[in-house]
Amino acid sequence: MQPPTADGAAGPLPAVTPARVLAAICLAVPVVATLWVSSYTKADPEVGGMPFFYWYQLLWVPVSALFTVGAYLLIKHDEKARKAARGGDA
Repeated sequence: MQPPTADGAAGPLPAVTPARVLAAICLAVPVVATLWVSSYTKADPEVGGMPFFYWYQLLWVPVSALFTVGAYLLIKHDEKARKAARGGDA
């Protein structure tokens, strides 16, 4: 919560909070991991006859979903905290 201003009213809430930064990182990790192609342009190790290039990308589908859920929960928690800091209005 913001410290009160000279007239006793609470100041504006910051737009950037640690929870929002962490949520942004959660959303950026899968994007960076799949766009950094040179890190996985190889055939070995194979899993079930599938080259690394393919199974690495397929692995990121559920992992990305987990990161997205984590970001959603962080933002939801942050919104509840912001609402409580405003006194529960709107």
